[in-house]
Amino acid sequence: MIEIKTRGELEAMRAAGLVVARTLAAVTAAARPGVTTAELDELAEQTIREADAIPSFKGYHGFPGSICASLNEQIVHGIPSTDQELSEGDLLSVDCGAILDGWHGDSAVTIEVGEVSEPDRALSAATRAAMWAGIESVAAGRRLTDISHAVQTAAERVAKADGVEYGMIAEYGGHGIGTEMHMEPFLPNLGKPGKGPKLKVGMALAIEPMLTGGSGETVELADGWTVVTADGSRAAHWEHTVAITEEGPWVLTQPETAV
Repeated sequence: MIEIKTRGELEAMRAAGLVVARTLAAVTAAARPGVTTAELDELAEQTIREADAIPSFKGYHGFPGSICASLNEQIVHGIPSTDQELSEGDLLSVDCGAILDGWHGDSAVTIEVGEVSEPDRALSAATRAAMWAGIESVAAGRRLTDISHAVQTAAERVAKADGVEYGMIAEYGGHGIGTEMHMEPFLPNLGKPGKGPKLKVGMALAIEPMLTGGSGETVELADGWTVVTADGSRAAHWEHTVAITEEGPWVLTQPETAV
């Protein structure tokens, strides 16, 4: 079953999305050399709880953090740690979720710590562009994999312009979201268009491409959470929660002042 929301319920999701947006803004501002990912996690939880919301991730299937903090070759689900100190030139992906009045928001950004290399900056920009291409393809009456195809073709187009081959992560992708964080349908980040369920007004989806600077092959670490690139290349991850409305896509986790 795919959850269909009323306009009022989508507005409640927007309120949760704004909590996530403010939290990611605070974490981004605090991410600098010498800061640990555990300190960023503490800041995120404080920001979420001060908004009378609950961190979606904390305790989710046993996950210990309020954010996923994935550093450099880590793609997703990195566990915040006091031993993980940021350094100049790091690429840090932060995924964050919040529950407000029973509704979820979910978003991710990739943060450049200090001055990063041009290939890493291009990788993050390519991933963000792929996310926005997916968002812009959202419309009632289209099919789910029209989004997948838009994400894939945008990533391929940017890769060609950059003169590199970015790895696309196939095993992990977007998802439905609403009264739960992960709901049907699963949204692949690549594939042919015109397949899957028809998009309807009131659906909400998390659109979240992940690209690497090398291979798309992944390895899950012994902690049972952290997913890294098999070849040690760096990775980037961008995500927004998006509602389908009669007017088009509504980015529920977009900051009040768009950047």
